[in-house]
Amino acid sequence: MNTTTKVAPAASIKPSALQQTVRRARKRLTGLSMSQKFMAHFVLLLLCIPALLPLAWMVSTSLKPSTQIFAKSNTLTLASLLPHPAQWSNYPTALHAVPFELYLCNTLMLCAFTVVGAVFSSALVAYGFGRLEFRGKSALFMLMIATIALPAQVTMVPVFALFRWLHWYGTYLPLIVPAFCGAPFYIFLLTQFFRKLPSELAEAARLDGASEWRIFWQIMLPLSKPALATCALFQFLGTWNDFLGPLLYINDPKRYTLAYGLQQLLSTHGSEWASLMADSTIFIIPIVILFFFTQKTFVSGIATTGSKN
Repeated sequence: MNTTTKVAPAASIKPSALQQTVRRARKRLTGLSMSQKFMAHFVLLLLCIPALLPLAWMVSTSLKPSTQIFAKSNTLTLASLLPHPAQWSNYPTALHAVPFELYLCNTLMLCAFTVVGAVFSSALVAYGFGRLEFRGKSALFMLMIATIALPAQVTMVPVFALFRWLHWYGTYLPLIVPAFCGAPFYIFLLTQFFRKLPSELAEAARLDGASEWRIFWQIMLPLSKPALATCALFQFLGTWNDFLGPLLYINDPKRYTLAYGLQQLLSTHGSEWASLMADSTIFIIPIVILFFFTQKTFVSGIATTGSKN
């Protein structure tokens, strides 16, 4: 029996309301004159200035000499913001102030494990909620959604006691294993995405004798790449910026992550603001690069979630 199933192209899925709004906005922009486009971009750039000022201050401080950083000035001017002269040597000094390469490897390792675990486990659970029928599905789904409103501080003490009883304290297991149990927000996001996929694809595969696992792995997952990429991006950012987790469970300096290592730099070299700002600038560079390369996928994954067939 032929078990191959043709997968419908993603273009067959109708766009969501957000996608239609974006398309209408693009059509309006294409109808504007050059002067109107210039004014629109100029206004948008002005609105971005308050958000970019802290970032500009951090980068400029990373290039300033110590005399300029600690100079007494009560006003923020362009002269006080720009370094004179620029001390590019602050960056090599900052990289040697802490074992930056070790912390970077630890962080990337955690990001890799948590992204794979969270995305795969959440997709597996979401497929059950979105495509399968079983008794108590609605109640279980609402219970899962309710856990999103539960603050992490409420369960921090019992979860810490559990991991300490399992002798996981001081290892990466408390930071990695929970990711393989699914994340409620990702499950909700992927459930809405699975529900909007055409049911004819799964029905045709079942008629050809495909199992539910094969339908999930070979049909549903390839069609869900935008939503999966969105979950992976969220998880990567959360793990990259995580400070509380390593603070609670990591006690070996050789296992520190970048976020925790920068805090240790502040506690041991509190007066070296140039080194701290240089390390912070290097810390956010991967996030900025990741945003520019994945913004279209991120918007596509959010926009197509929850739309109807």
